[in-house]
Amino acid sequence: MGCSFSGLNALYDTVGGGGDIWVNDYRFRVLRRLGDAGPAGSSVFLVKEVVAAAAPSDGTAGAGPGAAGLAKKKGVDPSHISADGTYALKKVLIQSDQHLELVRQEIRVSSQFSHPNLLPLLENAIIAVKGVQDGSQNHEAYLLFPVHLDGTLQDVTKSMQEKKEYLSTITILQIFRQLCAGLKHMHSFEPPYAHNGVKPDNVLITQRKEQPHLAILMDFESARPARRAIRSQAEALQLQEWASEHCSAHFRAPELWECPPHADIDERTDVWSLGCTLYAMMYGKSPFDYELDESAGESLVTVTKSAQVKWPAETGSSYPDTLRQFVTWMLQPHPAVRPHIDDIIIHVDKLIAKHST
Repeated sequence: MGCSFSGLNALYDTVGGGGDIWVNDYRFRVLRRLGDAGPAGSSVFLVKEVVAAAAPSDGTAGAGPGAAGLAKKKGVDPSHISADGTYALKKVLIQSDQHLELVRQEIRVSSQFSHPNLLPLLENAIIAVKGVQDGSQNHEAYLLFPVHLDGTLQDVTKSMQEKKEYLSTITILQIFRQLCAGLKHMHSFEPPYAHNGVKPDNVLITQRKEQPHLAILMDFESARPARRAIRSQAEALQLQEWASEHCSAHFRAPELWECPPHADIDERTDVWSLGCTLYAMMYGKSPFDYELDESAGESLVTVTKSAQVKWPAETGSSYPDTLRQFVTWMLQPHPAVRPHIDDIIIHVDKLIAKHST
């Protein structure tokens, strides 16, 4: 897998638009930079596929790269092919062997998933490049995804709150149901996978006319096999250290903050994050994102472990008690009594039926 160096130079020199880049056999024109992505120096670009014109004789313009385009790639769901040829291209700067392995892991894991509510990886390439300053060998990864320009769930809720607007109960439930569907796909693997990064920033939203918003869970950097048998203090500390680096603090399950030396961790860490995300759809932030009374011994760890949720006074849309109870049900501090994703889906379907009438 790789990119041509002429394409790379085009990306460096004309990130404002007009340059071409090859990702394996597929050619793209860089239109503009969309924003940062993860580690320092990593970015996402809006690109448009360049497909060679068809030849009259055999329907292709030759057997070379770019002749057929992504639409002809085996294994790509037709629904993921852009009607106007635009995609999102994530460029990741890799400066250590450890980071290289993490990117390869992300590619391996995300390539396994195929679900309408999980962002698919359409193409990828990792290339070796020399450092500009010292000539050292680094790598760059190029990951191609469908593009969703309406932004994330965090963008949507923030924008609405600035206008003193709020998502309706039914809209929240419809978005939440789609997140559950995507996670059920991940949790149904053998062994199950945990996303480990469920939060509004990792949910892409596409607004559709006369249809519910489309919600797509993205960013599988931290996705791992969910079930881990912890049998020593060293293993518990190792898990906590990993979680501190890869799981957002305000959406992190209690067992990832302070793991006992004998514990069975499973995919219900995602259910905790789902509960936090549902709260954030209602009020714009995690239920544990509030000013702590340090003099009383409060810390993010203690309020998370005890599930001390503070419900704000309703200032805009008034949400039913059933929605608050739903959040509380998922935020069980003891993972053994926390519901599984199938339980969550049964309950959200009942709520959708109730609030659709």
